[in-house]
Amino acid sequence: MTDQELVRRAKAGDQDAFEQLVLDNQNRVYSLALRLSGDREEAADLAQEAFLKAWRSLPSFQGESSFATWVYRLTTNLCIDYLRRQRRRQETAPSVSLDDEESGWAEPADWEQDPHRKLEASERGRALARGLEQLPEHQRRPLILRELSGMSYQEIAQALDLDLGTVKSRIARARLSLRKILLEDGNFFDPPSSNLTKKENRR
Repeated sequence: MTDQELVRRAKAGDQDAFEQLVLDNQNRVYSLALRLSGDREEAADLAQEAFLKAWRSLPSFQGESSFATWVYRLTTNLCIDYLRRQRRRQETAPSVSLDDEESGWAEPADWEQDPHRKLEASERGRALARGLEQLPEHQRRPLILRELSGMSYQEIAQALDLDLGTVKSRIARARLSLRKILLEDGNFFDPPSSNLTKKENRR
């Protein structure tokens, strides 16, 4: 039975059909949640929540994409919300560095012995969170997936159902926008020579 037929039956209230859709996609959904959350228990909860949301939202599913793509997107959105909550709870945050297009933000150093630097990191982390919130959603999502979760461009394209070129373009624009926000907020000092800016100017 095809996915389209399973979806049609599930929308008519056939729970067995929906259970088969879950079985067909649960491994990929869990793997995505684990990649994003970095926690097995959280990943299991997020995957379960994604399928529960899919079941509740099934009547509004128009079939413009495959069921797999749709539930993948639901999972991504739930994980992004989870990451936002986690970042708000963090006392410290990574140093803000947006120049390297191929790498994520640096891991925080061990500043336990230097309370002033720890405070500075905490303030910078809050500034980063505020900056992310100011980005438009279509830029914020891929940037979060790239920088906070370490997903590859290809994985992000699959998760958000976008072309690879679109993903790269949105992430590049998001970095530039976030750089500007942080500069205006006084929490990021632009280096004399910006590799990212040079790359953007060549595009």
